[in-house]
Order: sequence, then structure tokens, then C-alpha cells
Amino acid sequence: MIDSIWQIFGQIIVPFLLVLTVLVYFHELGHYLLARWNGVKVEVFSVGFGKELFGYTDKLGTRWKFSLIPLGGYVKMFGDANAASAGGRDLDDMSDEEKSQSFHHKALWQRAAVVAAGPIANFILAIVVFCFVFMVYGQQTTSSVIGGVKPGSAAEKAGFQPGDKIISIDGSSIARFEDIRFAVQLNNGSQMVFEVDRVGQIVDVLVTPDRIVITDHSGKDIEMSQIGVISDGVGTRERLSPGQALGAALNDTYKIAWGSLKAIGQMIVGKRKTDGLSGPVGIGTLVGKATKAGIDDDGNIYNYNIVPILMLTAMLSISLGLINLFPIPVLDGGHLVLYAIEAVRGKPLPDNVANAAFSVGFMLLISLMVFATFNDVSHFFS
Repeated sequence: MIDSIWQIFGQIIVPFLLVLTVLVYFHELGHYLLARWNGVKVEVFSVGFGKELFGYTDKLGTRWKFSLIPLGGYVKMFGDANAASAGGRDLDDMSDEEKSQSFHHKALWQRAAVVAAGPIANFILAIVVFCFVFMVYGQQTTSSVIGGVKPGSAAEKAGFQPGDKIISIDGSSIARFEDIRFAVQLNNGSQMVFEVDRVGQIVDVLVTPDRIVITDHSGKDIEMSQIGVISDGVGTRERLSPGQALGAALNDTYKIAWGSLKAIGQMIVGKRKTDGLSGPVGIGTLVGKATKAGIDDDGNIYNYNIVPILMLTAMLSISLGLINLFPIPVLDGGHLVLYAIEAVRGKPLPDNVANAAFSVGFMLLISLMVFATFNDVSHFFS
């Protein structure tokens, strides 16, 4: 029993907290750097919430610290009343020197830039990690030529044949078999148009994917689309040049971000089930599985591969950037919405309205986290 608890702690909880710390640090670093570049004094840079565990104060007066609750972080700037960047009550009583360092006395575009810098930093981190993996370890590439068609599948019914090379799907170009899989999995069961090179002749093949249930890497049973085609060969891993790696990293970051937004939109309108939503438990399980690749039951490393954890870190960084751009007050996206309203009105919303919006946003965020966590836990007992 003790050994099992230790394995869970060492192989899931610790790696999850380390990955989360990296993601939160870079997110808050984006806020910090843009704030400093715009002359804002930063009072606190915290990884985590609640009571401080340890930290130090630098020569600029910023308190850098790790706090008790590790699920997030914040940057508290001069003039903020709290970690959510609500304005303090004494903003009008500040001296000219104090106002020059206050976040809330900066121009609207400067405040918006500081807020947007957090999510942007997460996207940049993902691009950097992808570039590193593609240059050092290589990019996984499999031909887009079909090697086989599963009997009775949607692909067989549509008339796909071995040897068909898929050029595009719904107008989007296809370079690798991985692109086919990504496009199909995002589909919610509607008809797709495949442009195919069949022995030198370009033909369009219409196919409606089958909806199947699979068990994902975190142990969840989720519904997804499948057409039933098999690649014609084993994938290769090719190291890319810096320019190629940057292009591939930008492309993958865009595809993952757009795919996530599309999936969320499908959930909102009821075209996709919400069983794919994950909270801290599900994400921790994913990180644990990626970390345990090449580790035996006794915890001994026999073929450690850092690529899965790096790729997962990049994908989680994209997700964190996207989530923070949601138009929910208390998140960065919510602040940007309030700034947009301020730009239209020519002045900020009244304090009572802004505070009410933040309260609603906080409750909405907590509800979403509780739902996602319940979603994770329920799969352990299903």
C-alpha cells in the first residue's frame, strides 16, 4: 500500500506539479516582462496561491515566491488591490511618481498588452518546445498514402483504395498521415470531402466518419470519429533544420489551438460530448503516463524517453494559453473584454459592475473546474 502511494506520488503527482509549475511560471513571466517594459512596478510574482512557502525579494522590490496551493499563480502589480488585478481604493490619492509605476494608470493599450502577454507566453513556450523536439529528436512523419482499408468501415463504403494518396481534406492540405488522423478526430460525424491522387488521377471521395468509443491515454472512454484507413508504412522521425522546425512548430501550435477551439465550440452547441474535458486529475494522469514511458513497475528507468513529456508540456501550454483567453472575468480574456468595453465607453465600468462581473466569473471558473474534476473522477469508477 505504501509502495503504491509512493509510486503515485513520485510518478504522477510530482511530475504533474513540475510541469504545471513550468507552465504557470512562463505564463506569469509574460505578464511580468510586459509590465516591467511598460514601467509598471511588480510587487509579487507568485507560483501558486495562498500562504507563501518560500521566496526572496529582488533589488527592484519584487517578491518572488512559491505558495501553498500549486494550481496557478499570479503577478501583483503596483496599484492592484489583490491578485486579480482589481484596482485599489487609493488610486486617485497617488503621487505623480507612484502613478508612473501603477498598472491602473497606464494607457489602455499598455494594460491590454500586459494582460495578453501571459497567454502569448504560453504559445511561445509551446513553439520553443516543439522546435527543440523537431531539431533534436525529429518530427514523426508517416506517408499520407493509404496502405489498407478496414472491412466494413466508412472508408470502404466511401470507396477508398490501397495506394490512394490523400492530398487534402475539406480544402485543407494534407502532408502526413498524422494530419488525416487529426482532421478526422475533430469531425463530429458530418460528411467530409477527401481530395485523392489515385494513380495520377485526382478524384474527390465523400465519406461520413463512423462514431466510435475509445479509451484515451488517461483511461477515459470518449467518443470520436474514425474512417478506417491504415497507413502504407512505418512512420519515420526526421530531424528538421531550425527554419523547418519553426515552420512545423507554428503549424502544430495553430492546428492544436484551432482544433481545441473547434472541439469546445462543438461541446457548447451540443455536437460533441463533454466527456473529453479534463481537470487536474485527468491532466495529472496524462503527465504521469508520459513520464512513466520507459519506467518499469519497480520504478527503474530502462528506456527513458523525454519526448512524450515535452510534447505533452507543449500541448498543455497551448491549452493554458487558450483557457486564459476565454472571456470570463478573472481570466485574462475577461480583462481584455472589460478593456474593450472601456475603449468603447471612453471610461472604465463602474467599480460595482466590474466587481460583480469578477464574482460571477470566479463562480463560473470554479464550477467548470469542479465539473471537469468530477468528469475525471467518474471515469475511475465507471
